[in-house]
Amino acid sequence: MKYVPIYDKNYYPMIVKLNEFKEEVKNSENKPFKICVERNKGYNFIYELDIFANEDKREENYAIVERLIKTILWVAGGYKIYLLGDDYLYERIKADYTLSGARAFDVKFMSGVYETDFVVVKADEKSFPERKSCSLKVGGHLDGCRIGFDAGGSDRKVSAVIDGKVVYSEEVVWFPKINSDWHYQYDGIMESMKTAASKMPRVDAIGVSSAGVYVDNKIMVASLFLKVPEDDFEKHVKTMYMDIAKEIGAPIEVANDGDVTALAGAMDLKDNSVLGIAMGTSEAVGYINGEGCLEGWLNELAFAPVDFNKDAMVDEWSGDYGCGVKYFSQDSVIKLAENAGFKFEEGLSPAEKLKVIQKLMAEGDEMAKNIYDCIGIYLGYTIAYYSEFYGIKHALLLGRVTSGKGGDIILNRAIEVIKNEFPKYSNIKLQMPDESNKRVGQSIAAASLPEIK
Repeated sequence: MKYVPIYDKNYYPMIVKLNEFKEEVKNSENKPFKICVERNKGYNFIYELDIFANEDKREENYAIVERLIKTILWVAGGYKIYLLGDDYLYERIKADYTLSGARAFDVKFMSGVYETDFVVVKADEKSFPERKSCSLKVGGHLDGCRIGFDAGGSDRKVSAVIDGKVVYSEEVVWFPKINSDWHYQYDGIMESMKTAASKMPRVDAIGVSSAGVYVDNKIMVASLFLKVPEDDFEKHVKTMYMDIAKEIGAPIEVANDGDVTALAGAMDLKDNSVLGIAMGTSEAVGYINGEGCLEGWLNELAFAPVDFNKDAMVDEWSGDYGCGVKYFSQDSVIKLAENAGFKFEEGLSPAEKLKVIQKLMAEGDEMAKNIYDCIGIYLGYTIAYYSEFYGIKHALLLGRVTSGKGGDIILNRAIEVIKNEFPKYSNIKLQMPDESNKRVGQSIAAASLPEIK
């Protein structure tokens, strides 16, 4: 490992651990192992690797397999895990993925998304599923008068788009994650929509980019409504975007903000195999495959492990260590600043803390430069890890964390890490849109989501 983040010296990239494991297994007695994670309609993600055959190495097998399963679950989504090739691993994983096990959060989350019980199945060669993938064409429609809305955790962005031309866009700071009254979010979204509508002769369609999981435009899980009581969520939040569209009188299409990031990149680049990473309140990821389609995956990589170090910072929501949110969001900037010994003023919100570091960066502060350099190192190793699961031609970086000079440091260091550590991935083009597109690009791409019938 040639690069060590100055403010996180115990960082142990997942890709480094995985490559070490594969190399050791190759030079030892080994056997094949298969993982299949299945979601709705039988769609699945299959991953195969060799593991140690010797029983005294079973804990080493478990350590890496457990992290891989966790990753696949948050890449593709699913509620059923098939395992083939090792009884001990099956028993351990089965125990983990229960409501009282180590992965209780994941079980509850996935059960809610897919509205079915979570299960772990021991498979044999006959019962192990065939690969079944999904490909969904999405977006790219710019005819007519459209509203594009991007619901972030720190600000909401809206654009009015007429025949592909942006005639108005704005950003409004808000605090949805700390408000328990659903009216706060509803009123804020409606205000932005009506502002955009007032700039056009009519509204033909509404496209929404928002953090979370959406099924048929319903909000299944979303951090924007973290404090809203469960009863209110079911009654008022689940269909909120649909209700707002009904009031405005236009069809709506809602997509995960990561997927819209990737769509924005594919539209701008006029190319496919785009992984979009938005670093803001959380880490939002989306993917447009080689055919220019969505895979129907969750792409919730905020919860996917990127650091094998068991003492890495724990994500408060999932209760797990080394997850992407602490490496590719404002949380990462704050964590690294505090690791460097920086003291923030009392009472600042995470978004305000990010602005403090961005101001220092603009002034040429050395600590701030080092913070962004650390994130660049994280990103270089993590792009190589993500390449285990995604075919990546372009990696597009967006979000508040990449704004300003800090974004350039992240980008350049990540490119250097990939080039020197993973030459086989050096053809991946890491890039950022220009500053104005970086801030409102998602709301513009969101406008293209619905097809006007």
